[in-house]
Amino acid sequence: MSVTTARRALAAAALGVVVVPLAACSFGGGGAKSGAADFAGVQSATIQIESEGTFVDPEDGQMAEETGRGSGFFISKDGLALTNNHVVAGAGTVKVWVGGDDSKEYDAKLLGSSECLDLAVVQVDGEFPYLDWYQGDITTGQEVYAAGFPLGDPTFTLTKGIVSKAETIGQTSWASIDSIIEHDAKIKPGNSGGPLVTAQGTVVGVDYAGNNELDTNFAIHRDEAQKVLDQLIAGDDVESLGINAQALPPGDDGSPLGVWASSVKAGSPADEAGIQPGDLILRMAGTTLAADGTLEEYCDVISTQGSDGTIDVEVYRPSDDTFYRGQFNGKPLAPVTVPGLGASAGGSSEGMSFRTVTDDSGVLSVEIPSTWSDVNGAPFTADDGRQFLSLDASTDLAGLASSWAYSGVTFQVTSPSDGITAQSVFDLFAGYTAQCTLDTADEYSDGVYSGQYQYYTGCGGSSDYIILAAQPDDGSYTVILTLTIAGEADIPAIEHVFGSFAADFS
Repeated sequence: MSVTTARRALAAAALGVVVVPLAACSFGGGGAKSGAADFAGVQSATIQIESEGTFVDPEDGQMAEETGRGSGFFISKDGLALTNNHVVAGAGTVKVWVGGDDSKEYDAKLLGSSECLDLAVVQVDGEFPYLDWYQGDITTGQEVYAAGFPLGDPTFTLTKGIVSKAETIGQTSWASIDSIIEHDAKIKPGNSGGPLVTAQGTVVGVDYAGNNELDTNFAIHRDEAQKVLDQLIAGDDVESLGINAQALPPGDDGSPLGVWASSVKAGSPADEAGIQPGDLILRMAGTTLAADGTLEEYCDVISTQGSDGTIDVEVYRPSDDTFYRGQFNGKPLAPVTVPGLGASAGGSSEGMSFRTVTDDSGVLSVEIPSTWSDVNGAPFTADDGRQFLSLDASTDLAGLASSWAYSGVTFQVTSPSDGITAQSVFDLFAGYTAQCTLDTADEYSDGVYSGQYQYYTGCGGSSDYIILAAQPDDGSYTVILTLTIAGEADIPAIEHVFGSFAADFS
């Protein structure tokens, strides 16, 4: 997939949508606690944040130093402030102005952040007015005010509205939040991270997104923020791998494109794994990402596996047109050596569309050309009683089994793998390969699986044929994969199949 494709997809997603990209309290009344600012003091506790960093833009794939402005608010008198992660993600420097006073600039330190919840805490040195959390049920029809500094203007702005939905789910291209508030207090770009407050000046949510066409606006629910606030203050990253992540919308044919890494936090699991700015993350733990153009799958994997869990990851790097495999908190990325084509597959997939298919158990998955519409995911039992999970795909599976005139893939996994060697696998296919010329036999390693492969040409006179026998590090199962390429037009399928096949037993 080219950067041009990613650019077009991201531009399509942007149409109509504008990104306006503590100790727990008991719930009782709705007023501010002693010492916190009241409604008249909301401005004095609201801050404008400027972050500057280097990012890789998915529109053109170019790295550039960028500056952006958003909002935030103090949650304690000693300068702890809450904002959106997307306001400060990837920032090398963070500066703050308080209450609309642009005559005094403060440096701020990023403490902890959450990619998936789009929250971050920064520390500003000094003592400041601060806002308290609303104590009580947040209800539909409740009067609310959005505070902040829209459009980068240092002039404080306050808009009035009501809660139109007290609680809903928030899936966007940059966040995945279980509980958000929908309201109609007008917000614009630059309001990101600002407080949504009651008429008493207490906080019900953190504004993070808006849709100008539908005149709807969204805030992260107070309860979501409070669940992780202590961790963020302590300097912990929550539901984060260190990626400034942007899910790309599906391509024109509906196939997922993945999650774009516009920047990577130094020392994070992503950094340690070898993720680079500009990488496109395709799958994690065998799960295809950004199926609907949101971070839902990405965040579901992090939530399930944990930010410190060992997570298999598959990556496409546009800068060198290469697929990589590896693990977060495990083996670092390694280029997928596509058999017969070297580290990077020759031939362009421009104009071809691909989709991910799974077997009947949901354990096996592989990316194939969309034209390979004949798919069989049923398991089978071999003559010796050994059971296999299986996933086959082609334009015609019957034709694939009986001739060399059809392209396709067969993907089988057996567990445990005792007694199966690469040579025993190659011997099983000797009847087929007798009709071919052996071109290459070599070791295989892609950062997750290692083993051996054989690459044949001239099968039936014209087709290429690849056999792979490989295992994960723990040797718990064996992958047997064959790939038939019956024509030059299907050559790009090699990089997609070998860059994506996965077995997820978690």
